[in-house]
Amino acid sequence: MKRIPSIDSTRGIVMIIMALDHVRDLIHTTSITQSPTDLATTSPLLFFTRWVTYLCAPVFVFLSGTSAFLSFTRSNDAGASRQFLWTRGAWLILLDLTVINFALWFDIHFNVFLFNVVSAIGFGYIILGFVLKFSYKAIAITGLLIVFLHNLAPLIPLAETSTFKKVLMPFFGPGAIPLGGGKTFVMGYPPIPWLAVMLLGFASGKLFELERSVRKKAFFKIGLLAILLSVLVRFVNIYGDAAPWSTQKNNFYTFLSFLDITKYPPSLVYCLLFLGIMFLILSATEGLQNKFTGIAIVYGKVPLFYFLLHFFLIHILMFLVLFWQGYGVADFVFGFNFGRPAGISGLSLPGVYLAWIGVVGLLYPLCRWYGKYKQTHPEKKWLRYL
Repeated sequence: MKRIPSIDSTRGIVMIIMALDHVRDLIHTTSITQSPTDLATTSPLLFFTRWVTYLCAPVFVFLSGTSAFLSFTRSNDAGASRQFLWTRGAWLILLDLTVINFALWFDIHFNVFLFNVVSAIGFGYIILGFVLKFSYKAIAITGLLIVFLHNLAPLIPLAETSTFKKVLMPFFGPGAIPLGGGKTFVMGYPPIPWLAVMLLGFASGKLFELERSVRKKAFFKIGLLAILLSVLVRFVNIYGDAAPWSTQKNNFYTFLSFLDITKYPPSLVYCLLFLGIMFLILSATEGLQNKFTGIAIVYGKVPLFYFLLHFFLIHILMFLVLFWQGYGVADFVFGFNFGRPAGISGLSLPGVYLAWIGVVGLLYPLCRWYGKYKQTHPEKKWLRYL
């Protein structure tokens, strides 16, 4: 299947950015004790270090839907495409709750099971398998309705003990569910809102059938419109995000409050803003060939391979930092602490940026090798699952 460079370069760009957030999560000195978007404790640089990475998840999920569309239309075999979506979706959920969770927590007891972005993509693939033959218009409308209306779900006046609250709300919002025996299931990426993003990505695959110059302009217009709409909805401050902005100690921090939108679950404002930015990147990279896009494409061609390796690499780096700072294995606290000890540990923000550059650089030759291996071994069908 011929790849579309703008998809790979856009995905590669956000994968590079994503690693910054995960390095910060595991290694920054205050990542265990403070939120980087808490305006009472954060700094502008720390805030934007976290905020810019908000772009990653919606791009991954959206382009996963787009890739599913392109694969389906090129094969023109609904049965085979449906089977692949179901098996790949189930595989991604299994992989996320086992290998990726271990790479994240490094907890051999698996006391925390996190339903992460990879699981959300897997769930979306499974649902896509069922709606594959629906009209693109129906799929697009369904995705838009969920994106625009899912913020109403928590407002439904039902008792906390009702079946809806207990069973269905985890599909719409984040939460922790005790499993017994000291184990916890954490719904980090509620599947219904993220399913909407994937449905929109699938339906938007039709745009890639347009001539390059036409779709480049279409991407720009859609992106600009989505961003302007997100700003308007956010400014009105009535609906569209669970965290209304407010006046802060000065104008700049009021601006940060305006930007401090909700990712868990992805609010209407969040989806509009970051999908809008994604469309602008797609427009900018359409037909663009330079050294930077060439590097980004290397990562963008092997997203799951990169995702798996980068967590292991960052975690190993974290342990090396802790050993260097004088901590031993007995000090490590696994589970929600990622293995970080109770005391002060980790690197300052400049150190985080240096570690991020190192991680991304180390992954480049591995991703380039794996990308070439996949390209030269199309007969190995299992490579489609990694």
